[in-house]
Amino acid sequence: MDPRTSSRLDALTTAHLTDACLRAGVPVRCAPAGTRAVEPGSRVAGRVLPARHAGSVDVFLEALAGALPGDVLVVDNGGRLDEACVGDLVVQEAASAGLAGLVLWGLHRDTADIRAIGLPVFSLGALPTGPLELRDRPDDALDRAGSGAWSVGTSDVVVADDDGAVFLPADRLPELLTLAERIRDTERRQADRIRSGESLRDQLRMTEFVERRNSEPGLTFRAHLREIGGAVEE
Repeated sequence: MDPRTSSRLDALTTAHLTDACLRAGVPVRCAPAGTRAVEPGSRVAGRVLPARHAGSVDVFLEALAGALPGDVLVVDNGGRLDEACVGDLVVQEAASAGLAGLVLWGLHRDTADIRAIGLPVFSLGALPTGPLELRDRPDDALDRAGSGAWSVGTSDVVVADDDGAVFLPADRLPELLTLAERIRDTERRQADRIRSGESLRDQLRMTEFVERRNSEPGLTFRAHLREIGGAVEE
């Protein structure tokens, strides 16, 4: 990912980006609720480097051999909550390979050591035990990774922060960044106006909306917001 794109992503939240997806008609693909940083306050953004875990660390080592600097290792362990799939050694290896971080559909362990390494890691939580069994490894284990309902690969970008993680199609990224920046800037102006004493109700012309809805029952608040340039819901 080029430095300019990385810089723009760093200035946006996952909330801005999901709202941009709604505006652009792009499916909103979030990692499962509960996906959180091992070190609160962490964030990461980069190209998806997929790996489907089958009970052995070898899949991660193979994935890292083909990694580009700034990639994010997205690990699919099927959302299992009975075993951890990544520990400190994999995280240290990923850091040494120049990755930007990891996003797991599963659990991690070695929390203290991972925090000491300093590489952003997002997971569903921690558990002391590692893999409990070896499973059949799918042929496409390095091509696609699941995260909840979604399947992602190297044609996707992942962004994660305190709200969770979202996956974006790389070929739509320039459009989504522009939309997200507009949404961010609009919301910041609205927040400033609230602090200055102008209520959000007045900014979004709620009285006008309610009156119009009485005569136009099909009018939605989102349609009203789009007409007046509000951001709140998307």
